Amino acid sequence: MNRNVATISALLLSLCAMPASAADFGIDSMSIEGGYSPNNNGDVGMGRVGVQWDWGVKWLEMGNWYLGGYWDLSAGYWHSSDSDIGDFGFTPVFRFQSDATSGFSPYIEVAVGAHVLTDTSITTGRQFSTNFQFGDHVGAGFRFGDKGEYDLAYHLQHLSNASIDTPNPGINFHQIRFQYHF
Repeated sequence: MNRNVATISALLLSLCAMPASAADFGIDSMSIEGGYSPNNNGDVGMGRVGVQWDWGVKWLEMGNWYLGGYWDLSAGYWHSSDSDIGDFGFTPVFRFQSDATSGFSPYIEVAVGAHVLTDTSITTGRQFSTNFQFGDHVGAGFRFGDKGEYDLAYHLQHLSNASIDTPNPGINFHQIRFQYHF
């Protein structure tokens, strides 16, 4: 299981190692994030790498602001004192952002996507009924750099199966994400 997570993570990172090749696939950024879920049933830490590609649309333009979005493909790893599991996700993300292409450019975003976990147990007191989980997040951040190539954000992410089956304890992560745009 841990070997599969490492293999897929390495593949995602190798895609991003050559920005020109990644651009051929529409990939225009890569990210790394870490998070934490404090809980009475046992604390859980997480790490994740991802690749993203922008939709190239501008909806609801309001002066210097607009609604855009991107696809996020990720591979992650959760760790607790009881267990380690892998997390693979695909998420459409809506971002309300400034039109600025350099300097400091803040944004807010919301997303709901699909995640598959490699196991249904992360702590003794937290048993998921299905490997499939919906992952939604709200976040705020800012892009910076000469070309807006750097991106730093805070996300509050909730994963659960939306009561497809019980038990459905869900889990909430506080996350910090760094993203690099090619």
